[in-house]
Amino acid sequence: MAEKVGQSFVQPTPSGKEELGKIEVAAEVIEIVAGIAVSEVEGIAATRGNIATGVVERFGKKVHNKGIKSGVTESGEIAIDVFCSVKYGYAIPKVAKDVQTQIRQAILNMTALETAEVNVHITGIHFEKEEVAVQE
Repeated sequence: MAEKVGQSFVQPTPSGKEELGKIEVAAEVIEIVAGIAVSEVEGIAATRGNIATGVVERFGKKVHNKGIKSGVTESGEIAIDVFCSVKYGYAIPKVAKDVQTQIRQAILNMTALETAEVNVHITGIHFEKEEVAVQE
């Protein structure tokens, strides 16, 4: 992914509308939209966060942009990196493609910004824990 050049992305003026000023979407907003989109994909177990997001989630606050990094490519377009784990039994290529499609569509619908690339990094496989019944 390219370096983070700016803290916001300029949204284009809709066609046929008068330009009243500049609309900027913060990089954090793009990451939150992408994070919510990832959570809606079947087969995704979790996104990878850091120690800080783990602590925040322990106190009950949901961190939507956990495991998501946004940046700008050399041509000035949006690039997204997603770090996530997949549930055991799901086809990794299909889940990764679904993540790319879901993120690209969510960002386009909410911000009217095109995404140049969505890079999916599978960091692990999540196995379901079997619950053992305790016999008395």
